[in-house]
Amino acid sequence: MQIDSEEQLEERLSRPTTDDIEAMRTLDGDVMVLGAGGKMGPSLVRLMQRATAESGVKRRIIAVARFSDTSLPGQLQRDGIETITSDLMEDGALRALPDVPNIIYMAARKFGTTGSEHLTWAMNTQLPVLVAGRFRHSRIVCFSSGNVYSLRPLHLGGSIEETPVGPQGEYAQSVLGRERIFEHASQRWGTPVAILRLNYAIDLRYGVLVDIGQMVYRRQPIDVSMPVMNMIWQGDANSVCIRCFPYCQSPPFVLNLTGPETISTRWIAAQFGRRFACEPMFTGEECHSALFSNAGKQHRLFGYPKVTPEEMIDWVAHWIEKGNRLLSKPTHFQTRDGNY
Repeated sequence: MQIDSEEQLEERLSRPTTDDIEAMRTLDGDVMVLGAGGKMGPSLVRLMQRATAESGVKRRIIAVARFSDTSLPGQLQRDGIETITSDLMEDGALRALPDVPNIIYMAARKFGTTGSEHLTWAMNTQLPVLVAGRFRHSRIVCFSSGNVYSLRPLHLGGSIEETPVGPQGEYAQSVLGRERIFEHASQRWGTPVAILRLNYAIDLRYGVLVDIGQMVYRRQPIDVSMPVMNMIWQGDANSVCIRCFPYCQSPPFVLNLTGPETISTRWIAAQFGRRFACEPMFTGEECHSALFSNAGKQHRLFGYPKVTPEEMIDWVAHWIEKGNRLLSKPTHFQTRDGNY
């Protein structure tokens, strides 16, 4: 079944599974999402609200963000979600938030890091210091990135959670800084924390498949210097997130969050070429290393994602052909030096 509109997309992204409903049934207390106005936040809070409603439990789902899209708070409120418009970097902003036992931390900065490194470091490390102190008595699920690992030789397979970190570039370094801040809080105050190292969440409005699909559709060359990658449907990533609260611990629980496949950049382009009836064009040379992860731990604990790469490619191709809205936030999947 194809997805034709943003309304259908949001419904699909926020449709709870039986596991999601059970997670919300057994979770103790309200949930607050910090940085809920970004790419993943709206569908995440909708998923929790729907799963909570279907579980029969009364719970507040609170979305906190600056909400640069001023229409978004009203949309979320109509779905039964509380919203708080706040710039968390401002003095007193965190003190004004309610005490909540379950926190999902999503506030982050990546795009436009080069040239504004100071802002990236402030968002990715200074704000976590403030949040970790304010919510030291809560459970915290913190989104991180697979960028904390270094480029990995292809013959060794993707990085696992025990692989030594080696971030390249200031964005990745600041993301590791975020992890270290929450790790410190966990060690100092016993705060239960889970850290999710996400690789390429896929929506139909953004993501690595949108990037490659657009290049094929527009007959633009695809850089294959990053030869392979991982990806996961955003709805599946959000599902894992809300089921992680029982795993929060001190020291932090760390989890690679992505799909089970290591997928060739050329193969992805070829799939779009078949759907668009054109021959993809390529540039660059395939290297013998890549930024990719092994998410076997995630799949053992939470099962395999519900949406396959082939389904995602079908949906993205249809979305592009229809000319539907895109977020115009490229992933820079081909970047090898860490400069975003």
